[in-house]
Amino acid sequence: MGGPVGRSSTPGERTRSRVRRADQLGWDESPHEDGDGPEDGKGPGGREGPGGRERPEGGRRRASKGRGGSRGRSSRRAPKSAKRRVLRWSASVLALLILATGGAGYLYYEYLNGNIKKEDLTLGDKQMADHKANAAGQTPLNILLIGSDARDSKANQKLGGAKETFGAPPLADVQMLLHISADRSNLSVISMPRDTMLKMPKCTAPDGEVFPASTADVQTNQSLGRGGPGCTVATWYELTGIRIDHFMMIDFAGVVSMADAIGGVPVCVDANINSRGRDGKGSGLKLEKGTTYVKGEQALQWLRTRYGFEDNTDLGRAKAQHQYMNAMVRQLRKGTKLTDPAKLMNLAEAATKALTVDKDLDTVKKLYDLAEEFKKVPTKRITMSTMPNVYGTGTNSGRVYPKAGDAEQLFRMVRDDIPLDGKASKRKKPEATKDPSAPVGEIAVAVRNGTATDALGPASGRAGDVADQLKEAGFAKTTVDPGDVTGAARTAVLYPSADLEGDAQAVAKALGVPLSQVKKSTDVSGISLAVGADWREDGAYPVSKGKEKTPESAGALNGDDDKACMKVNPSYTW
Repeated sequence: MGGPVGRSSTPGERTRSRVRRADQLGWDESPHEDGDGPEDGKGPGGREGPGGRERPEGGRRRASKGRGGSRGRSSRRAPKSAKRRVLRWSASVLALLILATGGAGYLYYEYLNGNIKKEDLTLGDKQMADHKANAAGQTPLNILLIGSDARDSKANQKLGGAKETFGAPPLADVQMLLHISADRSNLSVISMPRDTMLKMPKCTAPDGEVFPASTADVQTNQSLGRGGPGCTVATWYELTGIRIDHFMMIDFAGVVSMADAIGGVPVCVDANINSRGRDGKGSGLKLEKGTTYVKGEQALQWLRTRYGFEDNTDLGRAKAQHQYMNAMVRQLRKGTKLTDPAKLMNLAEAATKALTVDKDLDTVKKLYDLAEEFKKVPTKRITMSTMPNVYGTGTNSGRVYPKAGDAEQLFRMVRDDIPLDGKASKRKKPEATKDPSAPVGEIAVAVRNGTATDALGPASGRAGDVADQLKEAGFAKTTVDPGDVTGAARTAVLYPSADLEGDAQAVAKALGVPLSQVKKSTDVSGISLAVGADWREDGAYPVSKGKEKTPESAGALNGDDDKACMKVNPSYTW
């Protein structure tokens, strides 16, 4: 099973040697030519064969010389004993091949598992809420993708540059939440610009170091340096309330190796671009107008480009990343560069060496199963979006904050498993409970002000205003809870047990709050009304803001859109 004398070999090399030996047995697994575009399914010389491999001349194997070998020779049947001998021999060879491949395959599988780096899912001190199952009992999947700018190896230092950052805590410069719907019919992606300012939660690193919750706004990409990717997960949950099931983190070198293994991804610019200004800022990306297949370091440059796209901000970079991801998915769906075992092994090795994942996603089998869930979603039902945001002022004028209303709406849609592509949801709408409510004058309701957002403090007097509306509707036992002003993205009526569901729904109906926002919660001891950020203004509950529609400010991009082209900033053309 070893390599040549005097040279050791890895399980991956030994398995690849089996592929090479298979060539000699008639399995043509010739490497594809690397070109500017995807594979065309043709082998050397332009002749088509299965999987893009060339067939022998004439489209079939040459007849072997010798007895009974040539077509057109004697059609006499072979004796039955000879047939049995051939069958026994074939079965024996097949069994040996299966056993040999099984042994090598197991070693290779363990080798790939050993490549994967694992860390804790969350380092926060808040337990994430459970998923809500749909009518069929299915639950969604949420995966946080993190791109690290760590300069912790020679490869990453060469690719990342910026010598002054060598050895510094890594930054989570790319953050994308992938939401696969419960019924696997659609996939939504939310990017958070790395310049987003928010409050950081308390995080406890695996080595025991404690990073206290921040009292001032902090740039979101700093979460990775507060103990690892588990703090980035905790930060997302703190902001969005979206349960995160897994994370996958990749660094500079990982992006390059993955892009090479895929064989190139088509991207488009509307003008020649050179992302390198006189001041030295830029990724170094240089492309001609139109579509180019980028791979290796050029793919990394595309994903890192800020100076040269649109307004030279992180918002343009997020759009470019969406274009790349959509194109990559389309390439993988076509099977580009993945038509033979050697190519598949290259991709498997690149992926496992590139990734850091949570401990519940720590084997090739689990990664494969996750990929199978992704494959169930057609590209036309993939929607890329960016967290709606507004620019800060004063010392944070170059940073962004979640846009009140729009950001909460986007997060709510993901929490409630509502497709971002605007197509009708098949989910059953909540029905009114059959249990009658008590007389409204006997229903006790505590109203609290949850209108605060990361960018804005609580709107003054909102709990009292809504409490007055309830009293006017006959809810005489309504009180204001002055203590808890924790922000809530959306107004909700909470109740602790089934016997109070009818009372809670009566409160919602009196205010015009949708029944979908009436929820059972173990965090309350009675009926509690949290006035959310979607109701910061006086007046009736703004039902129009609760429509199942992706905000325009999210810049949604459909996965089937292969005509998308990045707008080049005029200062970075050539």
